[in-house]
Amino acid sequence: STDLMSTVGYDSIIQHLNDGRKNCKEFEDFLKERAIIEEKYGKELINLSKKKPCGQMELNTLKRSLDLFKQQIDNVGQGHIQLAQTLREEAKKMEDFREKQKLHRKKIELIMEAIHKNRNLQYKKTMEVKQICCCFLTYGLTLLTCTCTGRLSHQGLPPLLQLPILISSADRSYQQNVTTLEKIREEWQKEHIKACEFFETQECERINYFRNALWLHVNQLSQDCVQNDEKYEEIRKSLEMCSIEKDIDFFVNLRKTGSLAPAPVVYENYYNTQRNATPVRSPVPVPISRRGPLPTPTSAPGEPDYATVDGYSLI
Repeated sequence: STDLMSTVGYDSIIQHLNDGRKNCKEFEDFLKERAIIEEKYGKELINLSKKKPCGQMELNTLKRSLDLFKQQIDNVGQGHIQLAQTLREEAKKMEDFREKQKLHRKKIELIMEAIHKNRNLQYKKTMEVKQICCCFLTYGLTLLTCTCTGRLSHQGLPPLLQLPILISSADRSYQQNVTTLEKIREEWQKEHIKACEFFETQECERINYFRNALWLHVNQLSQDCVQNDEKYEEIRKSLEMCSIEKDIDFFVNLRKTGSLAPAPVVYENYYNTQRNATPVRSPVPVPISRRGPLPTPTSAPGEPDYATVDGYSLI
């Protein structure tokens, strides 16, 4: 501003810097809230995988897939808890950066406040001395006018004789204050420029740090998605190893009671001894033959069909 006493430009810069600090605080709070959500979600997933049964009576290959499924869900939950901790650490870094800038800026602000105060006091003092000089000059002209017109009494002569001394003293004081004010103005201007350069450097650092922090946060979320997908890919690989025929055979071998069918019940006649003389020989048990091939499972319309899930690639 052209007004020496105005601080409107400086105040505008300080307001902008405070707004930038507030923006950093808002992002810091966002990370903290996201960390709370991630931690809660992770704990819920872990509790779900540990406490909720999920095919616990299954056998063999499908059981291994289900066990791996629950284990990977637990791992995903652990990943979300770890992500929550990472977000808290990033929020703490943002807080440290914000407070560091605040402390450095406070030193400059204190210097500027002191020089503003000194400038204002000197300006006020200079204007007061200037006013005194103007008063003396006006008073002197009035006396001279009255003397020339013969309207001045003898009582007015002593002030008239002292007037040049008073005017000269006031003028010297006025010149000295103007010189002092100019030195203060030059010092203030230099400090103001230095302060603006410092504030500009801080703002560049803040924008750069804020941008990098947001970039890092998005990368962390992407990395978490990739890691989760890797865990889910392990489940898909396990399901590819799941064999219906092996599971059926495993169950049969686990629960089998023998390979021979019960022998037919033979009739014995206890009343006709002649006929019982030659008992009927029991037929030899015939081994049970393996039944035909397993039926091919079919899916009703709208049901998930594993056979159609192909072409998947891990990102």
